[in-house]
Amino acid sequence: MSEITIGIDISKDTLDVHRLGDGACAQFANDKTGFCNLGAWLGEAALARVVYEPTGPYHAGFERAFSNRLPLVKVNPLQARRFAQARGTRAKTDAVDARLLADMGATLGLEPDHPQSDTHRALKELHSSRRALVKDQTRLRNRLKTQELAFTRRQTKLRLGQVARQLAALNTEIETRLSDTPEIARALDILHSIPGIGQVAAAAILIECPEIGSLQRKRAASLAGLAPMTRQSGKWRGKAFIQGGRKHLRDALYMPALVAARYNPDLSAKYQAMIKGGKPAKVALTCLMRKLIEMANALIMADRKWQPKLP
Repeated sequence: MSEITIGIDISKDTLDVHRLGDGACAQFANDKTGFCNLGAWLGEAALARVVYEPTGPYHAGFERAFSNRLPLVKVNPLQARRFAQARGTRAKTDAVDARLLADMGATLGLEPDHPQSDTHRALKELHSSRRALVKDQTRLRNRLKTQELAFTRRQTKLRLGQVARQLAALNTEIETRLSDTPEIARALDILHSIPGIGQVAAAAILIECPEIGSLQRKRAASLAGLAPMTRQSGKWRGKAFIQGGRKHLRDALYMPALVAARYNPDLSAKYQAMIKGGKPAKVALTCLMRKLIEMANALIMADRKWQPKLP
């Protein structure tokens, strides 16, 4: 083979590795010592790709250790399982999964992902913590509505105050880290110029879609899961629908789309035209979400702020 593909099945304690071509396989601990041993086992050979699946918190250490050293390819577990089924493989063990991941990478010619920087990994962690606090805040507010005892209401209000302070601190830290990098700070300014996209939404878009500004128009919509999936077979025509994509990115676009439907002159006109044309409000809103991510991508790529269309 002219290129070397590695498949790695990551579990809580171990990394099962398979090298396509010579069929070599090995197992290493999922810790710093194991990462060093894996690096030594791989040697200096030029690798085309290293394919693995996300496994909750268990792949994070592996990514940090090798994101700038190896051509990593993170694949959707469902797609990997479908590939195994298409190959007729029924067995499922860590060693088998590692071999199948290597086969999948080589067969489909998967391209390595863009390496994540330390700044982006830190921002992802901060943003994840922020989402968890927002959920806590919502639960506490709902609980407060049903509580009658003064003692429990006081406890809940104290917790709400604590969550509010933590959220403020997280927002400040996220904003500071975004502003520390000139390229990200410029992208943040461009996003702020789009009516409907506020500070929190702009930060979420940049964190959940670090590739923004370098994507083709359809690819930007696809990453957000906002590209309609056409369903046709013979004379049958089914309804198109959206599916997949990055949920947190899509969530970040929902409120900006609601605001843009009223206050962004270009998108408001589009929204009203769709409603008058008989489209459901949900469909029209989804269209605005797609327009927003495509607009944000185009403006950052062109390095210019939003301006209304001339009449």
